[in-house]
Amino acid sequence: MILALCVDDKNGMAFNGRRQSMDRLLRADLLTAAGESPLWVSPYTAKQFDPAPANLCPAEDFLLRAGPGEICFAEFPPLAQVLDRAEGILLYRWNRTYPADQYLDFDPAAAGFRLVSTADFSGSSHKNLTKEVYTK
Repeated sequence: MILALCVDDKNGMAFNGRRQSMDRLLRADLLTAAGESPLWVSPYTAKQFDPAPANLCPAEDFLLRAGPGEICFAEFPPLAQVLDRAEGILLYRWNRTYPADQYLDFDPAAAGFRLVSTADFSGSSHKNLTKEVYTK
């Protein structure tokens, strides 16, 4: 599976049981990356996609159900527990700091992932988003 994650400047992911932020163009980028393959999400995350695309696969155990090459969009840690199944990471950076009480629980480089590309793009609610692509 390929983990897709969003973090702030301090690697924060969530605050008070909720996502820090969301962005329509970031979701569009995820859907483009997934193509026709399944895009695995939690039922909470699925609410961002309205209308839901045909390849959106919400499931409580989405981190376990994603197969090789399939994108798994995770908004909450813990994630270190599934790194042995991950082939890559799509790490989206909000490029700002939000309140956070849940943080990314691993460092991609320390976990054996190699940064292969970085691209900045404009979001719908964020002036500048950064997408980092990692492979094992």
